[in-house]
Amino acid sequence: MRVLFLRRRRLLKLSVIGVFFLLCVFLVFHFSSSGEKRKSSDFLSFDVSPPFVLQRRPKGQAAIFKKGVLGNYEPPEPPKIYKPGEEGKAVHTSMEEKAKADQTVREFGFNMVASDKVAMNRSIPDTRMEECKYWHYPEKLPTASVILVFHNEGWSTLVRTVHSVINTSPPHLLHEVVMVDDDSDKDFLKGPLEEYIKQWNGKVKVYRNKERLGLIQARNRGAELSTGDVIVFLDAHCECNRNWLPPLLSRINYDRTILAVPIVDGINWDTMAYYSVYDSRHHRGIFEWGFLYKESVVPEKELATREHPSEPYKSPTHAGGLFAMDRKYFWEMGGYDQGLQIWGGENYELAFKVWMCGGSSEWVPCSRVGHIYRGPRIGGLGRVKSNPRLPFSLVNYMRVVEVWMDDEHKEYYYTREPMGRGAPIGDISKQLQFKKDHNCKSFKWFMENVAYEVYDKFPKLPPNKAWGEVKEKEGEHRCWDTLGQGVGGGPIGIYYCHGTGGNQLYRINTKGQIGLGERCIDAPNGDTLHIRYCEVQPTGPWEFDEALGQLRHNIHNKCVEAGQDGKLHLVACDPGSSQQKWIVKEVYPWKS
Repeated sequence: MRVLFLRRRRLLKLSVIGVFFLLCVFLVFHFSSSGEKRKSSDFLSFDVSPPFVLQRRPKGQAAIFKKGVLGNYEPPEPPKIYKPGEEGKAVHTSMEEKAKADQTVREFGFNMVASDKVAMNRSIPDTRMEECKYWHYPEKLPTASVILVFHNEGWSTLVRTVHSVINTSPPHLLHEVVMVDDDSDKDFLKGPLEEYIKQWNGKVKVYRNKERLGLIQARNRGAELSTGDVIVFLDAHCECNRNWLPPLLSRINYDRTILAVPIVDGINWDTMAYYSVYDSRHHRGIFEWGFLYKESVVPEKELATREHPSEPYKSPTHAGGLFAMDRKYFWEMGGYDQGLQIWGGENYELAFKVWMCGGSSEWVPCSRVGHIYRGPRIGGLGRVKSNPRLPFSLVNYMRVVEVWMDDEHKEYYYTREPMGRGAPIGDISKQLQFKKDHNCKSFKWFMENVAYEVYDKFPKLPPNKAWGEVKEKEGEHRCWDTLGQGVGGGPIGIYYCHGTGGNQLYRINTKGQIGLGERCIDAPNGDTLHIRYCEVQPTGPWEFDEALGQLRHNIHNKCVEAGQDGKLHLVACDPGSSQQKWIVKEVYPWKS
């Protein structure tokens, strides 16, 4: 009897514990769900740390490939519009129109004379792989809010983007188009735009910022104002290709922690010609150590994980302009870091955060969107308000570095961009706490498991022996200068020192390389110094003798001297020559 009594008491105790456990589960679910149901207007305070809990859920239904069977979302052939630019062909401006066209390029970055000739609903070439036509996507997909941020955008490029989104998206999947005007001062973007969008009966909405926020924070605001299941960010000068939206939504429906990226086609800024940027191989987004965005052919290791060539594949990062995310998941990730200004670095910040904190990023070959890359527009985007000598992009990159990189990889960035070390970047405590609270993986893990080909394209950097202005020790004290050489490279020389960086800050590493940004210095003809893109290995032929002040080219066994022509040349080394004596002065423009 005593044994039976003890067994019953043990069972009772276990039952009480079980009930308590179920109650706890209910409470956690209840409060996380109630946090989920907050309206987008609740976040307009820009407090991007709401009580969201990262919600895992079983994988959803995946797309199915049926060879030869047209996909369930595949649209009919678009009607032909017999106007200039049809089928994505180039539009040319006449000599009489050239002055006006050039003026619009300077103002908007695009030839608006050519753009204005193109129909709002022109057809463009289907750049997808052939097998994309045979994918069948789940009938029930999440709805999309397409967010377009603009500031003083040209009329026809902006409005054509809206037409394109609406014309190419299944109506039941396109919840809304959210246009965020980032404090434009063009009259045609005020009343005329609001009148124009009335034709879509409320599906297109315009919100206006009272002050200029810049692209990144204006996108945060657009995400706050959106109410669809998925947010899709597009630049305000795009044209969407056939059946572009379901492939993106399908990936997020399958796994809400996927950041889905369309393949970006090009649209020529001068002729509006639509073209594919890529060859037949798949590419994905990576970076070099100064955070210049790069792309590489997808490694075979990644391609081998798929059955069909048109399937999505993992990518370390993306260019930043075009992508889709589950709206709630975007906020669970904290949105964009609020300390990021204007634009630059936000693609890395979001991709690193997603990858290291439990999600993933994919490029989706069956989703194609054309994008106009700007021409020679006049006017910059500004500097940090509190320090006008500090480029906003430098602050953005450093915030990403200080939050997401480990000590080893931080040094590669500061070796590549030494003038940034120690610059004021604002408070990053929230971002560091987020990383801790979410048990995010290390940057080393990210490099070894996701971005592993970066080491092949851009090997680890040796430390700098010296960096800064390479300055004449005697005489006029002029500095080495690129003399305006563009990306194609060319001869460099000397010019009066200006202490602001850019074309006068060089780094000399311990392996003999002299570099400026992603370009390096050499003397291909054994005489004049040239600047050109660096070789893969961060090594070079240079030796800096600080005691003598000489810069020696070890292959040609000559030293650098400024010529009468203002160029830098290699001549026989002479320890007594004052023209061969150089000092390297570190420069921090943000301290000036």
